[in-house]
Amino acid sequence: MKRAVIVGSGIAGLATALRLGRDGWRILVVERSEVRRSGGYMLNLLGQGYDAAEELGLLPVLREQALGLFSTVMVRADGRAKHTMPAAFAEGALGTRTMAVFRKDLVTALYEAAEEYAGFCFGTTVSAIDQDERGVTVKLSDGSVEEADLLIGADGVHSATRKAVFDAADEIDMPYVVAAFTLGHPVKDVPDDSATTFIGPGRTAGVINLGPGRSSAFFTYRSEDPAGELARGPVAALRGAFCDLHAGVPDALRHLEEHPESAYFDSVSQVVIPRWSNGRVVLVGDAAWCVTLFAGHGASLALSGAEQLGGALRRHGEDVDAALAQWEAGLRPEVAKRQAVARRGAYYYAPPSRFHVFMNDAMTRAMTLPGIRTLAQRGIKKQTS
Repeated sequence: MKRAVIVGSGIAGLATALRLGRDGWRILVVERSEVRRSGGYMLNLLGQGYDAAEELGLLPVLREQALGLFSTVMVRADGRAKHTMPAAFAEGALGTRTMAVFRKDLVTALYEAAEEYAGFCFGTTVSAIDQDERGVTVKLSDGSVEEADLLIGADGVHSATRKAVFDAADEIDMPYVVAAFTLGHPVKDVPDDSATTFIGPGRTAGVINLGPGRSSAFFTYRSEDPAGELARGPVAALRGAFCDLHAGVPDALRHLEEHPESAYFDSVSQVVIPRWSNGRVVLVGDAAWCVTLFAGHGASLALSGAEQLGGALRRHGEDVDAALAQWEAGLRPEVAKRQAVARRGAYYYAPPSRFHVFMNDAMTRAMTLPGIRTLAQRGIKKQTS
C-alpha cells in the first residue's frame, strides 16, 4: 500500500488526503496548528472547482451550507448607494454549477470525509526531509520518523516545505494587504440578503449580510509596506485604512475588535516556481501556485489540483515521475491564467486613482443594461468555466 505524508490541513491538504485515501493510499496529515482551524471567509466554487467538489462527494454536505446568491449595492464612503447589481445578474453569469460557502464549512466537510482515510498530527512540523528514487523519509518535530512514497507540501503561500526542498521558487510580494472574516450577527446598515461594496482609490471594503453566522466582511488596500501593516495587527491596520466608511463597515470593525483572532489577515503574494515537484516531494495549492484572493479561484484550484493529482497517480501506477509530469502539464495553464487575472484584478480592488474608480463604476453600470447584460454574462461565464 502506498503512503503519503501531507504537510498542512487546509483545503488543498485535506482534498489531497481525501482523493488519495479513496484510492487506497495510507495518509498522514501533519499540521503546525495545535487544533483544526475553524475561521475563514466566503469563497466560490466555480468551474473545475465545482466539478472537483462533485467528484470528491462533497456537494450533498456543502449544499446544506451554501450561501446562495445575493444583490450587491455599490456605495459611496458615506453609505449612499450608487447602483445595484441584482442577484439575477450573477445567476445568469455563473449558472447553476457554482456555489458560495464559507471556508470553515468547506474545511469541515473535507476533514470529516478525509478522517476515514487519514491520520492527523496537530501541533507538529517537519524537521528534516531525506529522499531518494524510492521514496522520502520525513522526521517530525515530535521525534517520530515517517517513510513515505510521497511528501506533499500543502502548507500555504509561505510553505516551509517549498523553502526546504525547492531552490528556484519566487514568492512575489504585491503591494496590498487583505483581510476577511465571518460575522456572527446580522449587519447593521446593510440590506438583508445583500452586500454593500465601497471601492475607492487604493482600497475596497465589502460587507455581506445574509443573517446570523452567515455574514462576512472583506477588506483590501494598497500599502507600500505590507509587512509594517501586518505588524500593527488587523484591528489597528483596518481601523486606520477604513474608519471613515459607513454601510456596515463600522459594525464589521467592532466585531473584529472583539474577535481579532477570527480574521484572515495577510499581505498579497503569488508563488511562481518552475516545477511543482522535486523527486518524491510535490507541492499543491497555495504552496505551489498561490493566485491570491484577487483571482477568486484559490479554493477551486485547490480542489481540482487534488482531484487531478489523484487521477494522474492512479493512471500511471508505479511511474510516479510520469504521473507528476502529466498532472502539472494539465493544470499549469489554468494556474497561469488565474494568476494573470489576479494581477489585473488588483486594479479593480485597489484602483490607483479616482479616474480608475470612475471607469470601474461606468463599466459596472453598463453591465446591468439590457443590451449589454447578456454579453457581460457570457464573458464572465467563459472566464469562470
